[in-house]
Amino acid sequence: MSLIALHNGGGVGIGKAINGGFGMVLDGSDRAAEIIECAMMWDVMGGVARRSWARNENAIEVSKDYNQKHQGKGHITLPMIPADDLVEKAVERALNN
Repeated sequence: MSLIALHNGGGVGIGKAINGGFGMVLDGSDRAAEIIECAMMWDVMGGVARRSWARNENAIEVSKDYNQKHQGKGHITLPMIPADDLVEKAVERALNN
């Protein structure tokens, strides 16, 4: 059994945000155990992925480790981080044109 909740607020956007949540009734069944085990991994690693894409070095390392340990079951796309001088040169060229 599951419950999906949509609610307003959460302190983001002065009440103009709609937040979604998911809850699950854990009834002790094998099926519920399988679902929650999978759901917890995806929920946690989704947060790690977002931080990885924001260039958090620890999150990038955790993502690499996750990808190695869970090949064929899950994968986090790693960020492509350009060299600082490449970015600086591109910005300089754009501003000088």
